[in-house]
Amino acid sequence: MAFATAACLAGPRARDLGVPFDGQPGPLNAITDVAGVTVGHTTLVADLPDGRKVRTGVTAILPRGRDSFATPVFGGWHSLNGNGEMTGTTWLEESGELEGPVMITNTHSVGVVRDAVIAWRVRMAGPDTTGYWWSLPVVAETFDGHLNDINGFHVNPGHATAALESAAGGPVAEGSVGGGTGMICHEFKCGIGTSSRQVAIADRTHTVGVLVQANYGLREQLRIAGVPVGENIREHRAYQDQRDETGSIIIVVATDAPLLPHQLKRIVRRAGMGLARMGSVAGNGSGDIFVSFSTANAQAIASDSYAAAEFLDNGSLSPLFEATVQATEEAIVNALVAAKDMQGQDGRYAIALPHDRLVELLKRYNRWSPPR
Repeated sequence: MAFATAACLAGPRARDLGVPFDGQPGPLNAITDVAGVTVGHTTLVADLPDGRKVRTGVTAILPRGRDSFATPVFGGWHSLNGNGEMTGTTWLEESGELEGPVMITNTHSVGVVRDAVIAWRVRMAGPDTTGYWWSLPVVAETFDGHLNDINGFHVNPGHATAALESAAGGPVAEGSVGGGTGMICHEFKCGIGTSSRQVAIADRTHTVGVLVQANYGLREQLRIAGVPVGENIREHRAYQDQRDETGSIIIVVATDAPLLPHQLKRIVRRAGMGLARMGSVAGNGSGDIFVSFSTANAQAIASDSYAAAEFLDNGSLSPLFEATVQATEEAIVNALVAAKDMQGQDGRYAIALPHDRLVELLKRYNRWSPPR
């Protein structure tokens, strides 16, 4: 079985094709523009002798890099539509703290990835103040069973550990990598995508970074930069007769802005507005689940008893709301642009979004922007 923890970063991104976006991205236009955030992928692709196709993997997002197992972050989560799974959210809601990494995989591998994260944290750090090694990891999923032999249970603990151990800053591999390996979006091949925005608030500049695992939507719904792309590219649909949206998307929002948990919940709700810009209606069968965190206030979270935390006043949050919407939209388009054609289980396939057709449509609707 092909097993990779790194993927080629070559190939254009959405802006390189002339897709216009609002807002100012960070230097990498990725979630790793938020200082300290690291991302790792394990990608599994194999054609087994018995004909089964493995097209799956694991993606790890570490809010504080290697320090994530010792120092939590303030966090929040939101379910736009809950036909999906994200473990650990009950305690996240209760405590307002995200402890450890955020992991994303396929629907039927949530359990093995969760257990692997607990084992990894036990190996990496000592017990908490009560004397116990204790962990409720956040592990999320989308369904890759159209292309992947999902009931073959090909993800094992070592794959989750490899994603964690390979997590790094810098450019983030996109498309058919990690947990996004077998995913489909608007009936095109899709997967992992990321983007970021920088915003000025008072005398500081803050960064919002977004990473998505996109696996939602029907073809006709797809809009890119307001252009009805899906209505104009109808051929080679992944789902021939499906008319109800049943896919899912996981959205991770990171920021270095000092925010309290209730403010991060306000921020993460706005990810749904970026999703709506793409044409999604969050259908009944869709799992649209989002998580957010702030890397600020490390000392406050690490303190005992009384602690002082810095936070923005609510009147200053609108630029962060806008940045979240913008970065979510671009992250999804980046996932579509990066993905390649893929054939999978039982001969099923998903074609990549044709770049030339996209550029043609952007120009036809006067939405093409010369790449810079």
